[in-house]
Amino acid sequence: MPTETGPDHTAVRTALWRALHLRADPPPYVIEDEVGLRLAEPDAGEDADGWRARPDMDVEATRRTRASIVARARFVEDLVLAEAGRGVDQYLVLGAGLDTFAQRRAADAVAAGLRVFEADRTGAVAWKRRRLTELGYGVPDWLTPVPVDFEGDWWGQLAAAGFDPRRPAVVASAGVTMYLTEDAVAATFRHIAGLAPGSTLVTTFLRPIEDVEPDQQEQLRVAQRGARASGTPFLSFYAPERMAALAREAGFRDTRHVPAEELTDRYFAGRTDGLRPSRGEELLVAFT
Repeated sequence: MPTETGPDHTAVRTALWRALHLRADPPPYVIEDEVGLRLAEPDAGEDADGWRARPDMDVEATRRTRASIVARARFVEDLVLAEAGRGVDQYLVLGAGLDTFAQRRAADAVAAGLRVFEADRTGAVAWKRRRLTELGYGVPDWLTPVPVDFEGDWWGQLAAAGFDPRRPAVVASAGVTMYLTEDAVAATFRHIAGLAPGSTLVTTFLRPIEDVEPDQQEQLRVAQRGARASGTPFLSFYAPERMAALAREAGFRDTRHVPAEELTDRYFAGRTDGLRPSRGEELLVAFT
């Protein structure tokens, strides 16, 4: 039986930020997700909201980061459901962590005939499967957790689990590229660019610190120091042009940069609380 190692600290923090959006920000909510909080079970003792005392959950200091996290999650889900609406029936989540699409959008996924694959480290997959069972969600037959060794033949492991590269798919890689070398990012892009025509990759990337809003640069430096101290240092930062060039060099026929301003217009228009994403992390969509 695989050894459980649980989610890494970045996956937990991201899930908690999604929950904090519901606890700290006024409606309308960009995304409603407390399933990740339930999975993470971050509290010890009797205080059910003890996690909110964590320094990285400071409501004001993390406002822009929190907005970026919920905006990227909503953008990915909107893209997946749009592609499912035109007949794409495979959705692959790389580095799935505490992603909760399959639990929150089960009705949509079933209606669209989606098969969802969640690829992650072996120990993290075993832990999440246990937690889903304990919480009553279970693992339906259209959801396939795939334990992979990202340093090994992980693409072959996906195929062995039933992922079909001959059929179009949506592939999401959120919050991953910063932990990979550029060579590893390029190799991943080449795999995905080789999927059937009509496939789509949506990936996030960190911009260089000097490209970030001045009032957010220190927050990014704090995150960078925290990642290094936790043993998962940020290895790669990209200007949008470089990320797009990597995708085109890998074989994608077209790319689209999704800047923070577009996310603001799409998901935060009309808000009076000033909540909006930072351009520290943005998205690229690439098409086969």
